[in-house]
Amino acid sequence: MQTDQVSDLLFEVADQLIMPRFGALDSSDISEKQPGDLVTVADREAEVELGRRLCEGDSDALIVGEEGVFSDPRCLDLLSRVAHAWVIDPIDGTRNFARGKPDFAVMLAETRFGETVRGWIWQPAHQKLYVAELGAGVTCNGEPLPTIPASPRTVPLGATYLPVPGEEWAEVKVIRSWGSCGIDYPKLITGAVDFLSYRSMFPWDHLAGALMLTELGGRIATDTGEEYGAGVIGRRLLAAATPQLWIATRDGLFGE
Repeated sequence: MQTDQVSDLLFEVADQLIMPRFGALDSSDISEKQPGDLVTVADREAEVELGRRLCEGDSDALIVGEEGVFSDPRCLDLLSRVAHAWVIDPIDGTRNFARGKPDFAVMLAETRFGETVRGWIWQPAHQKLYVAELGAGVTCNGEPLPTIPASPRTVPLGATYLPVPGEEWAEVKVIRSWGSCGIDYPKLITGAVDFLSYRSMFPWDHLAGALMLTELGGRIATDTGEEYGAGVIGRRLLAAATPQLWIATRDGLFGE
């Protein structure tokens, strides 16, 4: 599928299956996959529809969706080596969505033999679409984004979803993130923060944003320095606006 066709698909699915339920969910529409991990009827229906439509363009493509993997995790083992895959996060920031908060996104990444070649982040409540293509940069609502602007801060500012042990004494400043990687990564690539730190490395959360970051000159890697991509796991994931900031942040947060 052409890039614009995929973008249109995200718009359509969000308009038909997600936004009509925003602020209108009943308690029966929300459940827990495990304690504290919410899923809604909109997550499930949107993922199924996205997977179905994407397979119309390539019936051999592997579909890796957050909700599907929860039921059958075996496809995760294939992601780093299959010829073609689509990685779907139907609603990233489900807790925000379920509470009627606008900070959520539909995210999609396309991989070829484990390499992310295209990524989309659609923020339907904010009406912002970020698209990245390997080697072709990043756009927001069709306009090319420049290299991440130089930070005006003397102390790097970053965001984390969960507290980092010892962050109050770290040589960097840390705030809580927005509860959605689909909000976090655009904040990073537009200069609102200098870095992001995560404990989980699920591909549906990070592949699209990671491509956007690296296309604009940033770095994303585990705290041991392994570059992030499909199949990479570790204790902590660190994304920063520049390779130099990545080192400063890693040393400031995790240095001995």
